Amino acid sequence: MFTQKELEIICDSAKKIISEVAIFIRTEKNKVSKADIEQKGLNDLVSYVDKTAEMRLVEKLGQLLPLATFITEESTIENKKSAYYWVIDPLDGTTNFLHGIPHFAISVALVHKEVPIIGIIQDVMRDDSYSAYKNGGAFLNGERIQVSQSTRVLDSVLGMGFPYSAYENMDSVSKSVNYFLRNARGLRRIGSAALDLAYVAIGYLDAFHEVNLKAWDVAAGICIVQEAGGIVQDFSAKNNFLFGGEIIASNPNIAKELQGLIYGFYIDS
Repeated sequence: MFTQKELEIICDSAKKIISEVAIFIRTEKNKVSKADIEQKGLNDLVSYVDKTAEMRLVEKLGQLLPLATFITEESTIENKKSAYYWVIDPLDGTTNFLHGIPHFAISVALVHKEVPIIGIIQDVMRDDSYSAYKNGGAFLNGERIQVSQSTRVLDSVLGMGFPYSAYENMDSVSKSVNYFLRNARGLRRIGSAALDLAYVAIGYLDAFHEVNLKAWDVAAGICIVQEAGGIVQDFSAKNNFLFGGEIIASNPNIAKELQGLIYGFYIDS
């Protein structure tokens, strides 16, 4: 396991690499045509920007840490777990990107034995870098951040995601939307799970939950939320949130109340 100082150095070096790739994405934002867009599945879009961004990240991060393998969304390199592996979403919020909505991010995590130990989320258009490393705290552009202090779901602003292709959980999603619209201060669906998690870490959102997510959507955010003092769990209050496809991230004060509600909507229904 790396020392805390080594993690800090790796994190700082990775942030520079990610910032350079963010410049490329911003440069290409208005150049993508309909002919450049591929459909991987229902409402699951990709362009050369995602793929090129991923290849650049893989190349540079591979040079930074040759011992690590990769789990990536676009599979531009063989997906393979090892003791250390990078988990990469080169463009989280592709639909926003392709429709000109300026809310999308690069999400990169270094994972050690299923635990994210470095997390970096780069808000591409705002040029904001959320980052954390194990036991080192969480930061926005170098300034320490922490989760909110709300004590009730009733007083909280919540983020969530809606399924865009897998609709088997729609009844449960509808139940949660109906409840939180009536029993929370606000409900937001912004279009990037990575940025939703970053917003929990800094306290813009009091909590976030979603189902049918992939590891590259959440790995970096898990580390950042936890290092910002937040709680991350799955719908059953266990730790199967990296590869389990479901996640709740919140401040500690509302974690138990929120998990109980979401368990009722999705699991015990």
